[in-house]
Amino acid sequence: MNALLRWLPLLGLLLMAPAHAQQGLTAMSVTTGADGTQTYTLTLQVLLLMTALTVLPSILLAMTSFTRIIIVLAILRQALGTAQTPSSQVLIALSLFMTAFIMTPVIDRIHAEAITPYMNESMGFSDALDKAQGPLREFMLAQTRESDLKLFADLADTGPIAEPAATPFTILVPAFVTSELKTGFQIGFLIFLPFLIIDLVVASVLMSMGMMMLSPLIISLPFKLMLFVLVDGWALIVGSLAASFYA
Repeated sequence: MNALLRWLPLLGLLLMAPAHAQQGLTAMSVTTGADGTQTYTLTLQVLLLMTALTVLPSILLAMTSFTRIIIVLAILRQALGTAQTPSSQVLIALSLFMTAFIMTPVIDRIHAEAITPYMNESMGFSDALDKAQGPLREFMLAQTRESDLKLFADLADTGPIAEPAATPFTILVPAFVTSELKTGFQIGFLIFLPFLIIDLVVASVLMSMGMMMLSPLIISLPFKLMLFVLVDGWALIVGSLAASFYA
């Protein structure tokens, strides 16, 4: 829960200008100070706030560990053959809290390196925003395949990128999402195999007994649930997913 609450100052950092912004200026303007810092009018701050609130769900889906987790959990439910158990709401809630757990080191770095200095007025808005991008960029680059980065760099025709830290977010975000989708399906395939073997064994036994009218899913479901419980499946899946981001 503390990790979730730390997203709020980060959101404020992305939206707010320095507290001493002059409110008597033109409705929408940016004033550059002598030291190069920029001051935004109150109207522009509110506009940025409303814009960020609309894209916050997209940021959660495209720039965190949420995508991989929800894909693996959905494939696991399909492999178990339990229809809507656990429900989609339960899987999403578990994915959200796992995302908060996995992203906590990134959020802590952003809080220490960008939000705290900005709140103490020891760092300007632009500098704090640049600092906040660093930990998130490092996390995304660590999970992104080079082939995916190259694909989107070629599509954007940006030329060779000098170093990973210089990768623009317009290329990094789609490459990260593509890599997460691929990784999620790979993990889901490995999870699906043991349950598929149980289904095949049960179906073969039923056919050999001449019980072709009986659905193999009805017989295999208790065996799959028993196997999943005996190996402490939920702890194994959750632990492996969390470890896959910091292997």
